[in-house]
Amino acid sequence: MSVLGQGPAMSNLCTNPSLVDDGASGGDVRLLPARAVPLGGVRAIRVDRLLPHRSLPTVGAWCFLDRFGPQHDDMTVLPHPHTGLQTVTWPFAGEVRHRDSLGSDVVIKPGQLNLMTAGRGISHSEFSLGDRPLLDGLQLWLALPAASDGVAPAFEQHADLPVFSDHSLRATVFIGSIGGVTSPATTYSPLVGADFSVAPGDTATVPLRTDFEHALVVIEGSLTALGQELPSGPMLYLGTNRDHVTVTSDSGARAILLGGAPYTDDLVMWWNFVGRSHDDIATAREQWQHGDRFGLVDGHDGARIPAPPLPGVRLTPRRRS
Repeated sequence: MSVLGQGPAMSNLCTNPSLVDDGASGGDVRLLPARAVPLGGVRAIRVDRLLPHRSLPTVGAWCFLDRFGPQHDDMTVLPHPHTGLQTVTWPFAGEVRHRDSLGSDVVIKPGQLNLMTAGRGISHSEFSLGDRPLLDGLQLWLALPAASDGVAPAFEQHADLPVFSDHSLRATVFIGSIGGVTSPATTYSPLVGADFSVAPGDTATVPLRTDFEHALVVIEGSLTALGQELPSGPMLYLGTNRDHVTVTSDSGARAILLGGAPYTDDLVMWWNFVGRSHDDIATAREQWQHGDRFGLVDGHDGARIPAPPLPGVRLTPRRRS
C-alpha cells in the first residue's frame, strides 16, 4: 500500500513493508494485532497491516494483507510494477478503475474479485471513481511458488463467485475452495479465501483442511473462535491440523478466512517485488527503472512511480519464528 498525492493505494509501495509486533499466543493459536501504517500525503492516509508479521510472514501463500478504510478519500496510484506474486483486491465499499500493461481496463465493485498475476512482470494503475468516495476493502498478495514465479502475466475479474452454505453459514469463496465449493480464480498453490457472515446470537462451523494453516480476520462486529474474542482489526492465526473451526457471535459478524498449504519456498519481498534472492529484486528494480520488462499502462502519458533506492544491505528471505 502507498499513496501518490493524497489517496490510498491498493499496492504496497513501501520500501520496507512494516512488520507487526507479536500478540498473545497459546499453542498454535495466536492473536496478531494489526499495525497502523501511515502512507504519507497531506492527510496522512493510513492502512491497517496484518501481513507480513514479524513471526508469521505468510499464511499459506498469503504474504501481504492490508485493510484500507473505511475512509472517504481519492485513490490516485500511477503505474507501478510487480513480480513473483498475484494481487487480490476484495472491496467492501467504493469503485476503483484498474488499468494494466496487458491492456486491461476495468472497474471493480464490492462483491467482485480482481486477480492480477504478475509472474515475470506487469505494471498497473488504480484510481477511485467519484469525489472522495467511501473506500473500504482488502488488498492481499499471494506469493507464487518458485516453479511458477516466471509465468506470463495475466488479469482476471470475477463478478459471479460461488457461495458455500451450511445451515446459517454463508461464505463467498473468492479464492480456492471451501467445503467442495471452488472459486473460478486461477491459483498456483492450494489455497482458500472466503468472506463469511454469522448472524447475531448464532454459532457456525467453518470447514477447514487439516493440511492447511488458517487465519481469521473480522471485518464487522465480533466473534469468538477457539476461546479467543476477536473484534474487528486483529488476525487470529489458527495453525494447522484442524478440520473445522466453530465461531459464535452475539452481535453478528462478517469475517475473512484465509488459508493454504504452508509456504516453503524462499521469499524475498521488497517494494512491489517478490523474488527468491536479493539479486532477483535488484534485477527487477533495474528493469523497471531502465528497461521494458513491465510494459506500459495506457492513459497516463508515460507517468509512473519510480522505484526507491535499494537498502544498503543484502535482502534475505523471510523466516517465521
